[in-house]
Amino acid sequence: MMKPPEISRRIINHERRISIKPGEFYVSGEEVIITTLLGSCVAACLYDPVMRIAGMNHFLLGNRRYSKDMPIAITEAGRYGIYAMELLINEMMKLGAQKYNLRAKVFGGGSVIQTPADTDNFFCVGDVNRKFILEFLRNEGLPLVASDLGGDRGRVIYFCADDYSVYVRKIRKTVNYKLVQREKTFWQKSIEKQEQQAAIQPDIWL
Repeated sequence: MMKPPEISRRIINHERRISIKPGEFYVSGEEVIITTLLGSCVAACLYDPVMRIAGMNHFLLGNRRYSKDMPIAITEAGRYGIYAMELLINEMMKLGAQKYNLRAKVFGGGSVIQTPADTDNFFCVGDVNRKFILEFLRNEGLPLVASDLGGDRGRVIYFCADDYSVYVRKIRKTVNYKLVQREKTFWQKSIEKQEQQAAIQPDIWL
């Protein structure tokens, strides 16, 4: 196992480092490092070790209230999450990945955004995101190899597409403010987008 200084040198000196933001994903069959900054959001790192295709997304489910008794996947927010995961998987398959070969490592879902939904009967945003990704992987039969979910701190993650290792650096609570503001904006925009789509789509198809 590499020591922290060796890990830092590997990341800093790597020729290709791709940074993704909320709502984005990146897929490659080359030796790249994909990185992102997470708070309440979740990043799914998927890879096909046979075809040597790797990809990562960064998403956050937007909804005003989440019932603890309702499966996340059947909510509007859950459908948004499924779409984010399908985009990643489909793009990997275009490069030659096979779904039955896929493995997953997932990160994020911290409790850094507090919303009016944070009551005894409803999940907070971070809870919903980590519940969704575990539910999705289970439903799709995708093996979960590693995870670092929850907590009250943000994370910077680095996904190395050559050996599929992921390095996680926790963010000090004192520097969480800008991350929280960014994710609140993204969360609110996600809700608005879903509500606009719902307004133009019929509830019943005949």
